[in-house]
Order: sequence, then C-alpha cells, then structure tokens
Amino acid sequence: MSSLITNQGSVHYEVYGRGRPVILLHGWLESWGLWQETMDFLGESYRTYAIDFWGFGESDKKRESFSIPDFVALVDDFMEQLGIRHAPLVGHSMGGTVSLSVAINHPQRVSKVVVIGSPIEGSSLSLLLKLASIRRIANLVYRMMDALKIGIRLAAPIITRESKWPEMIHHDLNQVTLESFLLSISSLRQTNLTPLLAPIYQPVLGMYGDRDVIVNPNQWSLLNTYIQRVRIERFRRAGHFIMLDEPQEFRKILKEYLDSI
Repeated sequence: MSSLITNQGSVHYEVYGRGRPVILLHGWLESWGLWQETMDFLGESYRTYAIDFWGFGESDKKRESFSIPDFVALVDDFMEQLGIRHAPLVGHSMGGTVSLSVAINHPQRVSKVVVIGSPIEGSSLSLLLKLASIRRIANLVYRMMDALKIGIRLAAPIITRESKWPEMIHHDLNQVTLESFLLSISSLRQTNLTPLLAPIYQPVLGMYGDRDVIVNPNQWSLLNTYIQRVRIERFRRAGHFIMLDEPQEFRKILKEYLDSI
C-alpha cells in the first residue's frame, strides 16, 4: 500500500508492473480494488497506478468537497508529484468522466483516454443514482446502509454476471462517508462534458456495455460525434462492469489500444 501526501490530504494508490505508466481511475462508490486483475494483466508490459479518489478507499475523507473538479486536480497533482509527465488515463464510470475532464483541463498530462461505461452527461445516470444526489435521500440511504447492501445483493444479477461483485462493493461502501457519497454523485449528476469534447485531440477509446443499467450505454454516441480521434467498442453481453462481465475481451482490447501508437 502506498500513499502520497498533498496539500489537500493523503492519497492512497497501488502500483504494479514495469514499463510506461498507465493510470487507472475507479467509479462512484468503488476503490482501486476494481482494477486488481487488470493491473495483474497490464503489469507485464506497463507500470500501472490505481488511485483512490478523495473520500473513497483509503484516501483522505476529511474534506469539504468531493467534486469532479476536485478529482481532476487530484490526478494532476498525483502525476506532478510522481514525476509522470503524461500517460494514458483509463477510467470506469465516474473515473472515465474524470479522465476526459483531465484531457480537457490538463491536456499535456494525457496521451490517451479510455472510458468504460462513463457518463458524458449527468442526465444519463440511472434514476436511482439521480435520487442519491438529493441530500435528504442520500442521508436516508446512507443511514440505512445494511438495507442498501441487501438491495445491491438482490439487484446484482441485472448489474453484472460476476458473483463476487456484491462483496467488492460492500467492502468499498464501508469506506465511504456521507459527504463523499452525496457530493460526488451530485457533482457527477450536474456534469455535462458534451460542449467541451471537441478540442480533445488525444485518441479516445469508449467501451460501453449494451446491458448497462447504471449509465445509459448510448453515451458512446456523444464521443463518436464530438471527438476527432475516437474508437468505440460495444459489448453486447456486458453491463456496467465490462471488466467483470467480459474480462478476456476487455483486457485484449485495452492492451491492444494501449500498445498502439
């Protein structure tokens, strides 16, 4: 386990492998643990870094703000302190939204972007996630965490085919505070990157599962319309967690893309 002390607090990250750097960014309510198998695979060719965003995993939770711009600043600061001049950013869900936002705000940091089931517009979030962005509802849900975990377990079969996913998300939920739970999803809900996509000049790969019930999978069409150098991969049998539903195909496409010039 590694940590980095910044002016805004301590950032937890894991690092594995040798070679050119690749930075992996998790989604809402997740942590670096989502990427363990991906890191094992990519680590044969790349030095992989998986960061816990503020308020998630083992990173600092003593903050007043947990917004998309905060996470963008975190990635920039992280790369600066570790001497990573630029690298591919690979983000799942909210992490992909952050990755694109880094490309928009700090283009010199980014060589490529990979987004996996990521919202480009906050309106693409499922109804339940939109409700979670309302403080009184978030407060109620957070205080009924055991009921939330039961609901997640019951809903798991329509979210992913990976039987271990409920245990993974339950572990991550135990590390989330009410403020990070609420403020991060509220910020994501208010995000709209569509008018900001056109200037992105880096290659972008969008991976979307047609069975996604968390984020509307048609978000791929916005990338296809507004980004100059874009490649779209749709997974017919996968949902929101493509790396869990179709791990072999996911890893093959990801590494091929990272390897390409």
